[in-house]
Amino acid sequence: MREEGTVRIKEEEEDLERGKTPGPKIRRPPNTRPESSNFCHPRLWPCPCLLECTDGYQWDVQTEHCKDVNECETIPEACKGEMKCFNHYGGYLCLPRSASVIPAPAPDPPSQPEDSLPDEVTEPYNSCPLGYESQGGRCVDIDECQRDQHDCLPSQHCLNTQGGFICQCPDGYRKVGTECIDIDECRYRYCQHRCVNYPGSFTCQCEPGFQLAGNNRSCIDVNECDMGAPCQQRCTNTYGTFVCRCEQGYELGSDGFSCKDIDECGFSSFLCQYQCVNEPGKFSCVCPEGYQLQRTRLCQGPSKIPHVNECETGTHQCTERQSCINTNGGYRCVDNNRCKDPYIQVSNNRCVCPVSKPACRDQPLSIVHRYMSMTSNRLVPSDIFQIQTTSVHPGAHNTFRIRSGDDNSDFYIRQINNISAMLVLAQSVTGPKEYVLDLEMVSINPIMNYQSSSVLRLSIYVGPHSF
Repeated sequence: MREEGTVRIKEEEEDLERGKTPGPKIRRPPNTRPESSNFCHPRLWPCPCLLECTDGYQWDVQTEHCKDVNECETIPEACKGEMKCFNHYGGYLCLPRSASVIPAPAPDPPSQPEDSLPDEVTEPYNSCPLGYESQGGRCVDIDECQRDQHDCLPSQHCLNTQGGFICQCPDGYRKVGTECIDIDECRYRYCQHRCVNYPGSFTCQCEPGFQLAGNNRSCIDVNECDMGAPCQQRCTNTYGTFVCRCEQGYELGSDGFSCKDIDECGFSSFLCQYQCVNEPGKFSCVCPEGYQLQRTRLCQGPSKIPHVNECETGTHQCTERQSCINTNGGYRCVDNNRCKDPYIQVSNNRCVCPVSKPACRDQPLSIVHRYMSMTSNRLVPSDIFQIQTTSVHPGAHNTFRIRSGDDNSDFYIRQINNISAMLVLAQSVTGPKEYVLDLEMVSINPIMNYQSSSVLRLSIYVGPHSF
């Protein structure tokens, strides 16, 4: 019997060192030649000789040599767990799967049985090899496992083999000496996330936001949004978790799940001309009694003849190359192409100065045209127009200023933050009057080591009335 993980090859190795190879032992079966001699020799007469080779070899009738037995094929599960079976001359080895074995040259064929007969044979040789018993003139294997003639521990499984038996450990255990020791499968990183070892086996566990895949080792993302995530409005699944989002007009609460209404009216008192009313998810503007709401935010004063928007009704005198701008009590015609060299027009209201032109090096990169109208005699100081950049580069520092058009200092800029500023009316003005202010935003980026500017060209039409 061979124990798992050990190989009985010591004697064979010693023989090989002395230049020998394992040879057969001639045994005489019972009642071979009852008359003259009970000795059996295969070269002298046909007889059922029992030729016994050393352990790990078996007699090959065709070649009449002792042939190595491949225990890795003949013994089921010769090596347990993560060990791999490697056949060896006269035995086998149980080595880790990562091990590599360089095969040695095969030994010389075993020596033939001696052709000489013993001088004297006095008695028949009737015994069978170890692990066999004589039945009807034949040697039959003894099933030590069935007869309970083995030394396997209660936790081990006895497996009968030809001429012996082996003690096998249960799955998840490996044999060390005569004991079965639990294999710590977690050492081999079978699990993608977490591994929990327990006697005889192991289990894989996943981090929160993942679930075990069908192979019971990998972890796959859980779509919490499909499983009833506690988001009040919108849910977006991400790898290993999820994110709650809110509809327009709402912001995410501190708990990360609920949405609360944004009070737009609290951000600025100039969203509406008269009064701002906050509503769930939005806001609305109202006018005092006798006034009409115009364009959702402005109020139009009472008049026997309602104000007519000539630009909408088409009762203006602007040409096809001009755009109609409505004002309090009238309208203005402005050229569609408002870009002057070296600027080129890229949209109806935007001009760009190409950096490839030398004349553009000291000019703002772009000019955007905007128009507004206001009533006469407004209370001051009065916020009249908010400027806000559309894009911000990381590390950029923005400042706002009035570049031109404010000769009498009727306005000033109040910067709100890095991306927005407010144009403030500093002095009360009476119309009709027109201003063209160049509001410049200068952007300095010390990280990228550059400075640039852009201009919002605001045309302000002051009406003749205070409403």
